[in-house]
Amino acid sequence: MKAAPPRTRTRSLVLDADGVPMSALVAEPEHGEPKAVILAIHGRGMRAAYFAGPAHPDTSLLTLAADLGYTVLAIDRPGHGASTHRLPQGRLIADQAATLHAALTDYARAHPVGAGVQLLAHSFGGKIALHLAAHWPDDARLPLLGADINGLAQHYAPDAWDRPDDLAGGGRLNWGPLTLYPPGTFHAARALLTPVPALEARELATWPARYAALAARVRVPVRLTIAEHEHWWRLDPASRAALTAAFPDGLAHLVTAHGAGHNLSLGHAARPYHLRALAFADDCRTRAAQAPAAPAAPALATV
Repeated sequence: MKAAPPRTRTRSLVLDADGVPMSALVAEPEHGEPKAVILAIHGRGMRAAYFAGPAHPDTSLLTLAADLGYTVLAIDRPGHGASTHRLPQGRLIADQAATLHAALTDYARAHPVGAGVQLLAHSFGGKIALHLAAHWPDDARLPLLGADINGLAQHYAPDAWDRPDDLAGGGRLNWGPLTLYPPGTFHAARALLTPVPALEARELATWPARYAALAARVRVPVRLTIAEHEHWWRLDPASRAALTAAFPDGLAHLVTAHGAGHNLSLGHAARPYHLRALAFADDCRTRAAQAPAAPAAPALATV
């Protein structure tokens, strides 16, 4: 009789990010040390439960990754969840990156991290991930393996400046065709919603230049995924080519998630996307194990 696969558990916890309480969800393999820790970073106006499959279990990154041997740590970004009362205005991109790294470090003090850390981020969370990848501190106990970012590009589409957030109402920018999502998604998504901290809008106009500057500093493999029905970003052929050209030669590649809208990890395409992201994480682990030690990046910037 074939044995059932080991069950994985998702639990809530609060981490200490240099004195700031940070709520998070974590899923860990039931047996043995994880291959690595995937730091999952949610987008604007949502919370970490975005990665927990709120409408259908097949969309859960936490469950799937833990079943395949990874720990997933999905943290509510600064100004969301447990940190809201301490950081009601949120934090700017660089400060968010430093805070998330401090929370990750707190988790790593008491839990195994395997080969290191793989970033997986959505939309605004991708801005934080790109900053982290560009400024990852030199720490042999917590090396960065790679970054998988979806729903992020360099230049906003003209319509994006004129459309208010409409996360739960099926807005075209955030969702694309509603048939891309399991039944019940929009009802379940209401539980994910959180007010957008004021500081998150301050750096929108500077993002195109910042994208290029950050990408040029990255020294780990990067996988960029754009949904077939993505409307937030300018995605003509020249704009697409510039996304990977901004990184050092050969370090980044761009793929399209077919049958997907902006909220990729909530749709029918979530499981195929997550499986490919985890395969990329496996590739990054292999590359890191075979590569000689690289020069360290400067310490994580907070300004």
